[in-house]
Amino acid sequence: MHLKLETDLPTGSFKPRGALFALAQAIAREKISEVIASSTGNHGAAVAYAASLLNVPARIFLPRNPNPVKRKRIADLGAQIVEVGAPDLVGSTAEALHYAKKPGVCFLNDATDNDVPCGTGTIALEVLEQLPQAQAIYVPMGDTALIRGIAAAAKHLSPNIRIIGVQAERAPAYYLSWKQRTPVPTDTCDTIADGLATRTPEADNVSAIVELLDDVKLVSEKQMLVAIRHLLLEEHIVAEPSGAATTAAWLNSPHDAETVLLVTGANIAPAVLRQAVCES
Repeated sequence: MHLKLETDLPTGSFKPRGALFALAQAIAREKISEVIASSTGNHGAAVAYAASLLNVPARIFLPRNPNPVKRKRIADLGAQIVEVGAPDLVGSTAEALHYAKKPGVCFLNDATDNDVPCGTGTIALEVLEQLPQAQAIYVPMGDTALIRGIAAAAKHLSPNIRIIGVQAERAPAYYLSWKQRTPVPTDTCDTIADGLATRTPEADNVSAIVELLDDVKLVSEKQMLVAIRHLLLEEHIVAEPSGAATTAAWLNSPHDAETVLLVTGANIAPAVLRQAVCES
C-alpha cells in the first residue's frame, strides 16, 4: 500500500490544483470583477488562494457552523466570508447562485466547472510517474471533481488500473447514484467528513462516474476516526476525515501492495482530532 499525500499543498488540501487552473481559464475567457464559491471549507480556501495569486477579489459562501480551521484559512487569505443559515452546501450554493447574477461575478463551482477536473487529474500523472505499476487508486468522493479528473487521466495512461471511490455512510448520494446509474439525492449529509458532505448529485457527474469507476465503498464515522488515529500514530500524518476516508476503506478490506490511497486534506477540526485520538 502507498499513500499519495496532498496535505502539504497550499491551503492544506488538493483543492488548489483545480481552483487555480479553473480560475486562470475563466480570467482568460472574460473580464472578472469577483470570484465566488460555495464550500464546506477546502474548496473555498483554494478559491481564495487562487484569487490572491491572480489578483481577483473572492467571496466564499459557507454553510452554518463551518469547520473552524477551514474558515480561518479562507479569512487569512483575504476572502470575504458569507455564512449561510443552511446546514449544508445546498443552501450556500443557492445563495451563491443568486449572488452570481451580478455582472462580472464568476461562480467557480467545483461540482460543475469543467476545468476543475483538469487540475485534479495531475494527481494521477504524479502517481503513475512515481509508481507506474499501480493497480488501484482509492479516491475520496464528495462532489466528484477529484475522482473524475483522476480516473480520466489514470485510465488514459493505464487502462487496466482500478479506480475506487470512497464516500461516508452518512453522505452516500453519489454511491447510491453510482449503483443505480441515475442521480439519487439524499435528505441529509450529516457526517464528520465535511469534504464528503454532498446530497444532490449532478446528472453529468453521475454519468461520468458510472463510466469511469470500478467500485465505490462506504465508510462509517467510526472507521474514519480510526483511520485518522492510524495515520497520525503509525505514519505521522495529520488527516481530516475526508482525507482519511481512503485509509478507512483500505483498513477494512486491504488489497495488494500496489494500491495507492489518496490523503487529500489535513484541515481537521480540533474537536474531531481529539475524538479520533482519545475515543477511537
